[in-house]
Amino acid sequence: MPDVRTDSLDARPSVNLRTVAIVAVAVALLIVAFGIFSRMRAQSSLTTWTDAQATPVVTIIRPTPAEKTDALTLPGSVQAYNSAAIYARTTGYISRWFVDIGDSVRAGQVLAVLDAPEVDQQVAAARADLQTAQANRALAQSTAARWNNLLSKDAVSKQETDEKAGDLAAKTAIANAANANVRRLGALQGFTRLVAPFSGVVTSRSTQIGALVTAGTAASTPLFTVADIARMRVYVRVPQPYSGAFHPGLHASLNVPEYPGRDFDIEMVRSAGAVDPQSGTVLMEFQATNGDRALKPGAYAQVKLPLGAGSPGAGVRLPPSALIIGANGTQVAVLGPHGKALLKTITIGRDNGDNVEISAGLTANDRVIDNPPDSLQSGDAVRTAQPGATRAAS
Repeated sequence: MPDVRTDSLDARPSVNLRTVAIVAVAVALLIVAFGIFSRMRAQSSLTTWTDAQATPVVTIIRPTPAEKTDALTLPGSVQAYNSAAIYARTTGYISRWFVDIGDSVRAGQVLAVLDAPEVDQQVAAARADLQTAQANRALAQSTAARWNNLLSKDAVSKQETDEKAGDLAAKTAIANAANANVRRLGALQGFTRLVAPFSGVVTSRSTQIGALVTAGTAASTPLFTVADIARMRVYVRVPQPYSGAFHPGLHASLNVPEYPGRDFDIEMVRSAGAVDPQSGTVLMEFQATNGDRALKPGAYAQVKLPLGAGSPGAGVRLPPSALIIGANGTQVAVLGPHGKALLKTITIGRDNGDNVEISAGLTANDRVIDNPPDSLQSGDAVRTAQPGATRAAS
């Protein structure tokens, strides 16, 4: 009879060993699975963090509506209708001067007289040369006439007669050149009297009696400046969007700081008809009568231009920090659907310094990105600093 107890004792250790092995394998699998899960979770977190860091965080602002006005105020530059700098055309010393700054002068009035002894001596020498040339020409003329008379009697040859005629032509040319030199030096001598080219007022004087004046050098300074201020020119640079609303014949008002509250009437006379690529403006010229000399050349003024029905709308305002200026012109970045950026090309109507007025390309409902990154392109994902929150543009 077999011993059942002994067999049971032998099978029990093998069962325990199998259980331990299964538990060990299960624990190992759990450890491996946990490690793989932890690594995948860390990798997913890293990917999410990297994507979040790659998406720029932006601030959203709302454009503010610009106020619609019936006038456009722009800076203007006041200039004399005519202005001439008077230089010396000959070298000499100031002998006398007759006018000073603020004096009224008429056309042709003598402003100063130069003492030019060298030019005087050159004129005397040129006149002596002219007399010599005229005497030689007279002798050659009489000689040619005698030889022509002798030729008619066959007393001289044709060759000799032609030589005398050629000598007369050469002496005549020399006399003409000497006469031209006398006239040239005479004109140069006349430049010792500085005269006013037109009626006006003397606005500068930079000479004294006895001062040496050297003509024809780059370092020459004008001795006088004469300006015709009976009528003034006013130059205004008008932004391109408003340039189509102004035409010759338009009347506007002008103000200067020294006469607060006084409006000067000015009339537009011409436009440059071209846009300055640096400033985006069109240069326009206005004119105004100046009987009381209240307007001064070089003065700074404020010009108020009336806006008609054809002027552009008020548009919206944005701070300059929201603008993107590149090869595609002036643009702004707005927040589009699904958190994507969208670049819009705009037209600037007026630059106020701390803000710009946008006349086209943007509405008050657009969500504009302030201080956009330089690398931002249409379709790029962005994150707002505070989701759903925007602020109005100041």
